[in-house]
Amino acid sequence: MPYYRSVGEVPHKRHTQFRRPDGGLYSEELMGQEGFSSDSSLLYHRHPPTAIVSAEVFPAPAPKRSANLPLKPRHLRTHKLDAGPADAVLGRHPLMANDDVRIGYAIADRPSPLYRDAVGDELLYVEDGRLAVETTFGTLEAGAGDYVIIPTSVVHRIVPLDGPARLLTIEANGHIGPPKRYLSVRGQFLEHAPYCERDLRGPSEPLLVDGTDVEVLVKHRAGWTRHVYARHPFDVVGWDGCLYPWAFSIHDFEPITGRVHQPPPVHQTFEGPNFVVCSFVPRKVDYHPLAIPVPYNHHNVDSDEMMFYTGGNYEARRGSGIEQGSISLHPSGFTHGPQPGAVERALGVEAFDELAVMVDTFRPLDLCEPALAVEDTAYAWTWNR
Repeated sequence: MPYYRSVGEVPHKRHTQFRRPDGGLYSEELMGQEGFSSDSSLLYHRHPPTAIVSAEVFPAPAPKRSANLPLKPRHLRTHKLDAGPADAVLGRHPLMANDDVRIGYAIADRPSPLYRDAVGDELLYVEDGRLAVETTFGTLEAGAGDYVIIPTSVVHRIVPLDGPARLLTIEANGHIGPPKRYLSVRGQFLEHAPYCERDLRGPSEPLLVDGTDVEVLVKHRAGWTRHVYARHPFDVVGWDGCLYPWAFSIHDFEPITGRVHQPPPVHQTFEGPNFVVCSFVPRKVDYHPLAIPVPYNHHNVDSDEMMFYTGGNYEARRGSGIEQGSISLHPSGFTHGPQPGAVERALGVEAFDELAVMVDTFRPLDLCEPALAVEDTAYAWTWNR
């Protein structure tokens, strides 16, 4: 994270004695990235965070992937996915994946198990509903339009509030954060960045939960394991540092516009290993007298483009069948652009009311079985009208 936070009780000096009211020592835990060479936080537990009483292989389902063959654009209707009883971890529908990132969708109506993703950071986007993300650092509440970033190996659970919640899930094989070009050498957001520290939310107080023999599911590079901890991992009385879960609303993203059409990098919100995440929000559009506000036809030779349509009217796709909750995939090797008639309709338009999340990957995305089950197979031919 780009800035330091301190929550709860911490000692004046790090790596020094910090005693409980009964005189015993709190257990200090350093959670850090890149082998003590990058962002980290220090957490202070009531009990040793290392004490487990059992470990066993957990038979989590392994999603089957298939290449995008024949190569063509795809349209997925996430609202047609099974909305049966499910949680936001084990109930995710895997949609697309490569060796860098996995993209899924969840319709959660119950709390998830305690979970730790030891492979990489996770990014959740809340399409609809409200939820609480309970973590060792405290609780984050999120609602429609919120992104939530959960750093690698943070124990957490996702709890829907006031009914089911719909989530786009992005699981990285590494870390997700603001683009480096938005940050100073010391990690402060720069003046040209479309959001800043004031827009970010972190846990504000410790979440203290008692319990013994507590199960935590761990996804790691070799598979899944079920650990049983001697004490509940949510026993942290305080922490400080620059590594923690945080939330950011897409509605706080300030769009960058120009006299002529601006390319997708102006919408970039996050970067991960071999992929980027962009936010398309309501905005005034190009103001050159001869401007064409919708995107030009383009062929991203190095990336696949996934777009999740989450609100408003996406003018460039009108007439293609795209609707709330749709996902489009425009792969490398295919030239795509506005639907027929979109260019003419956009002339003279002053503003677009659209909301979408885009993920561009620099390796091809495979398709998973749930995606093929809700595919609109007519989409590839909608430009030929």
